[in-house]
Amino acid sequence: MNTLLLKTQLNWRALRCQHQLFKGYYQSLIPLLAMPLSEAPLMAMDLEMTGLNPQQDQILSIGLVPIERGEIPLARAEQKLVQIRGSVGQSATIHGILDNHLVQAVTIEDAMTWFINQTYGRVLVAHHAPLDCRFLQQDLLTIYHQAMVLPAIDTLMLEKHRLLRKHPTIQEGSLRLGACRERYGLPIYSAHSALTDALACGELLLAQMAAMGGSAQLTVADVLYQSA
Repeated sequence: MNTLLLKTQLNWRALRCQHQLFKGYYQSLIPLLAMPLSEAPLMAMDLEMTGLNPQQDQILSIGLVPIERGEIPLARAEQKLVQIRGSVGQSATIHGILDNHLVQAVTIEDAMTWFINQTYGRVLVAHHAPLDCRFLQQDLLTIYHQAMVLPAIDTLMLEKHRLLRKHPTIQEGSLRLGACRERYGLPIYSAHSALTDALACGELLLAQMAAMGGSAQLTVADVLYQSA
């Protein structure tokens, strides 16, 4: 049922989409929906931004870490710094990216082209995926003049559902990426960057998959549905 519903949604978006790049992107995801999650090509991602409002803040960096058959090929992990309008301002205290770090950064247009090409035919994975997806969708709309939806597995929502099955309430801060990783015995990374956080998110998903009963039978559509 989950596979049929999501397949219908993707087919409908592809049919209505006027931009061939986005149409192909949707179509590339359709065959993945029925695949076991453990075998599907995934892409963990993370963004660093100047703030939390996609209407006024900007993407500073994008980290992408592939996941293939339950393994992370680190040699193919990548990060792009992105040029912005103006200064990073006080946001530098969060992400550590300074204005002079962006001198050799790529344009947002090049960053979005790279993002689409790297994630084409892969299911996105992110911790608190809606926030990152809203920023990406805003820039894609500005550049291509075409609205796009980015389906993504949200490790935060997967963990939230798991905790609520055990406890009636969730303690504040317990869904942060570091706190989630700690429950699975994963190391806490001190560096705070898009690439490091994308890797941390990918490792968290693999730990979550290992903890799921009957995870071998879980399809991509099942987990996307749980992440909604």
